[in-house]
This record gives sequence, structure tokens and C-alpha cells, in this order.
Amino acid sequence: MYDVLFEAWRKEKENPDLQSLPKDFYAQLSDYVGRVREERRMMDEESVRGRLLKREEENIKRMISDLIQTRYEKMMKMAIRREIAPLTALTSEEESLYDGLLFQAEIYEDLLKDILQGQRPKIKKSRNKGFIVVRILKEIPRQFIGADMKVYGPFKPEDITVLPEENAKALIKQGAAKEIEAK
Repeated sequence: MYDVLFEAWRKEKENPDLQSLPKDFYAQLSDYVGRVREERRMMDEESVRGRLLKREEENIKRMISDLIQTRYEKMMKMAIRREIAPLTALTSEEESLYDGLLFQAEIYEDLLKDILQGQRPKIKKSRNKGFIVVRILKEIPRQFIGADMKVYGPFKPEDITVLPEENAKALIKQGAAKEIEAK
């Protein structure tokens, strides 16, 4: 699996377009990381094999993080340009993520259009019940898994996003976000 991950990471870094991945690619990676962690846990950390497994785990985590970040950035650019992502390129998890990015791009465009036309901004309520549209007030530098098990972030102040109600309320309570009411 290491070679498969390396090849996917290399292709993604070398090509400007989103590269195709199997629908269950992230599930396969998760299983692989779990196996390496379990094997490492069973090894003496000072043994040669233990040190090699530690290095392998560090490398795969770094590649996975970079791969996902690179793909996320490509998807964001595609959503901003309102491009339809080829379904063969997206994993199962990325399909719903991309749908959310398209929705956020639509919200942003509507906000900009309203302001440029001299109208008070009207933000659409989320199409999905249980979600809240928020304006980010403080930087949230890392991605996080939402209550709906989807990846969100990172965010910068003034970003507008749709979050699961539970996560949105937690950020609002911490003073890191403010709900945007639809009029």
C-alpha cells in the first residue's frame, strides 16, 4: 500500500488537475495506517524493525496529509470556477465534500452580487436541516471532522461557511464564529 500511496501523492503533486482515485481509497489508507500502528505497537521501539516502522508511519502520515490538502485545494479552486468534478476523480468522502464546496461558492457569489447591486446581503439557509451558515471571526488553522463526519476548515477570519449545527454552535460559543441569519 505504501507504493500505491506514494504514486497517488506523486501524481497529485505533479499534475494541476485532480487525479482519479478509487472510491474507497481513504478507507484503504485508514486500514493501512491502522496495520502499521498496530505492528509498531507490538515491536520494540529500539529494534531496527521498530525504528523502520516508526519512520514508515511518519512518512505515510505526511504523504496522506499533503495528498488530502492538495486535493482539497484543487477542489476549492474547481468549486470557485463552478466546474463539475469528474466523479471518477473523487473518492466517496470527497463527493459530499465537493458538493458542500459548490454550495459555499454559490453562497459567496450571491453575497458578492447582493453587495455589488447595493442590496443588503441575503444568505441562503443551508439546503440541509441541521446546518448553520456562519461567518468565521477567528482563524481556525486546522481541519476538523464535523458532527456529520465530513472534513471542515481550515478557516480564516471573514470566511463564510456552512457547518453542522453542533459544530457551528460550539464555534459561536467560543467566539470564533457568528451565525448569519437569512432575511
